[in-house]
Amino acid sequence: MQVDIFDFDFDRSLIADKPADPRDSSRLLDLSEDGVITDRHFYDLPDILRPGDVLVFNDTKVIPARLYGCRGKALVEVTLYHPVDGLSWMSFIKNAKRLHEGDTVTFYTDTISPAESDFTAQVIAKHGEDGVELRFNCEASALGHLLEKYGSMPLPPYIKREKPSSGLWSKYNDKEDYQTVYARHEGAVAAPTAGLHFTDRVFAALEQKGIQKVFLTLHVGAGTFLPVKVADTEDHKMHAEYGIITPEACDIINRAKQEGRRIIAVGTTSLRLLESAADDHGVLHPFTGETDIFITPGYKFKTIDLMITNFHLPKSTLFMLVCAVAGTERMKQAYQHAMNERYRFYSYGDSSIIKCVNKI
Repeated sequence: MQVDIFDFDFDRSLIADKPADPRDSSRLLDLSEDGVITDRHFYDLPDILRPGDVLVFNDTKVIPARLYGCRGKALVEVTLYHPVDGLSWMSFIKNAKRLHEGDTVTFYTDTISPAESDFTAQVIAKHGEDGVELRFNCEASALGHLLEKYGSMPLPPYIKREKPSSGLWSKYNDKEDYQTVYARHEGAVAAPTAGLHFTDRVFAALEQKGIQKVFLTLHVGAGTFLPVKVADTEDHKMHAEYGIITPEACDIINRAKQEGRRIIAVGTTSLRLLESAADDHGVLHPFTGETDIFITPGYKFKTIDLMITNFHLPKSTLFMLVCAVAGTERMKQAYQHAMNERYRFYSYGDSSIIKCVNKI
């Protein structure tokens, strides 16, 4: 399938650089009914859903996986994206050409200079488009603490932040904003951003209406931000991500489906893990392992009736996925409506709820 099918003109002034305040005051484009587009706010979500519906959330927790480092005078920006073992990580590095195997990178912050730093890593290998393998020079038990001390949230590249030497990090509160209120299991290097809109107020209203919630875990990787550089989707390589679905979660979802209740995936990450763990009859099975599922139009969904998701980049794998859910023309019309109405786009932007029209 040609990637250009998923291109559209986009006004970059619509990119949100911080979330709505409060979170649930973000806008919600309602595509839950065939052929209808309705403008709402996220706090209206309980009014759209039905008693007995099941919302499926990804409870992964984002780690501060962006690091600023140097090798001598050469400055680099590191985004960790996949653990190799307790101390080694695959990473994407800006200015990686300045590094060689065996080099030591020293990390710093806006308050800790390289000379004062106690956090370094060695370049183990360079793997072309797959990035650079780094091994941290510390005890495995200390790595989490050092990432908290030196790292920042790994925001996508279209959200601009100043580097630590500018002293402007305090302008934003990304360590809180770029985390869902229900984040539990550390391991993601990108947030499941569809969940950023949920608040205690929304959860209380959902519970009062009799809407059930269930949690799974997919540790989102930075590969989710990678552009599609090929002309045909058949040639695109998806990065694998680690996920877990418990037997208890499977029981809740399978029972709901048997009873004719709707399953709503909160985000593309929840949806991808559900589809990875379901059999051809739509029965969900416990899952522990990696998935690199790539969903494009023509795919028949096995698990969901609707999904909640933010607005995605042109020609991205995520826009391809929502086109698979609702149809390419439907989504292009919806995105044009959202742009005309000045919806805020991407990770910190507004939300949508979409009916799945392509099911087994």
